[in-house]
Amino acid sequence: MVQNNELRESLLKLERWSAQSRWMGYDTFDGLSSPYSTLFTWNNPFLKRVWQQGVRRFPINLRPLLGIKPSTSSKGMGFFAQGYLRLYQTTGEQEYLAKMHSCLDWLIQNRCPEFKGYAWGNHFDYESRSGRIPPGTPTIVWTSLIGHAFLDAYDAFGEQRYLDVAIGTAEFIINELGYVETGQDICLSYTPLPGGKPVRGEHGIHNSNILGAGFLSRLNSHSPKARYLELSEKAAKFTVRDQLPNGAWYYGSHPKWHWVDSFHTGYNLEALASYIRWKQDRTFQPSLEKGYKFFVETFFGADGTPRYYDYKTRPLDIQCASQAIQTLVNLRDLHPRSIEIAQKVAHWTIVNMQDRTGYFYYRKYPVMTNKTPTLHWGQATMFGAMALLDNYLNYQDPAVPQKVGVLARA
Repeated sequence: MVQNNELRESLLKLERWSAQSRWMGYDTFDGLSSPYSTLFTWNNPFLKRVWQQGVRRFPINLRPLLGIKPSTSSKGMGFFAQGYLRLYQTTGEQEYLAKMHSCLDWLIQNRCPEFKGYAWGNHFDYESRSGRIPPGTPTIVWTSLIGHAFLDAYDAFGEQRYLDVAIGTAEFIINELGYVETGQDICLSYTPLPGGKPVRGEHGIHNSNILGAGFLSRLNSHSPKARYLELSEKAAKFTVRDQLPNGAWYYGSHPKWHWVDSFHTGYNLEALASYIRWKQDRTFQPSLEKGYKFFVETFFGADGTPRYYDYKTRPLDIQCASQAIQTLVNLRDLHPRSIEIAQKVAHWTIVNMQDRTGYFYYRKYPVMTNKTPTLHWGQATMFGAMALLDNYLNYQDPAVPQKVGVLARA
């Protein structure tokens, strides 16, 4: 179990590494950024997926050899902003407050310019089994998570410009994103549909849908609009309806998305908790409690090892560790062992996946470790999660502004 001094030392080492690297790193899916990718894939979607997954899964970092350069990630900057806010709230040090403002300013300046409102997405070409997402295309996942970062800052300091950005984020979701109609429910689209129009269908991605619902519900508590609640309620119904009998969710409704992993489960749970809290409606509370019980009892070894899938532990992935810590702290009231498990996960991750220079490795395989310094996937998410845990364990100074988050500590 992690000790307070061990956690703080690890957190500050990571912060120094990130700042010295100018908040730049690699992304797990940035393989198509290589200048050689077109030469070897001929722009064939299947070959592009093979190339992208090959770079992602290879046990050593091929990116320097392939001409892929470190870059700044919008999702990463959102997590850094939240981490710096938590560090400031814990320590009261102005340096961290200034860095939070810097991260949020960067996000304002680097939103996707071709879309109304505020939205963010990948800075690289992405090819998946669902199709291609070109660079600069916003996703509801990144946009909703970053929207929460702006609301965190607004809640802490009351700066109107941060609420204005959050409102602009909702306007993007409502007017430009679109959704899939599934009878009485809807599933918010992962990326913008043409003209933001709804379409008929039955399949959707759960973490992206419920993240949008949770964000709209929270924003409504600051800037009430009937449309926010209408869409968030219908989207929440879709994800709750698709919950499995054991409390889990498949990644998506279509059979090609029928797997259960830990970090997407964490996304679902936190977003559903956000929807319930801010809408002040406990209709879906049993679904949340059932899902969290499954999460706690499924995804962790006795020593805190974070498991990837519901049926196997490997790959040992940094995203599983970071999301686990965050979810366990934010939903701590739903299980008596939440903080204990979060501390065990943090200790295991520091011992097994942190480089002596401060950054965290991407993955551990049975005979070797992929030491790629991924940015949003590793450094930013771990920074935000450890700052949250550190904040919970050490916050005492009443002179520091009250802590905030998707689930604020009372």
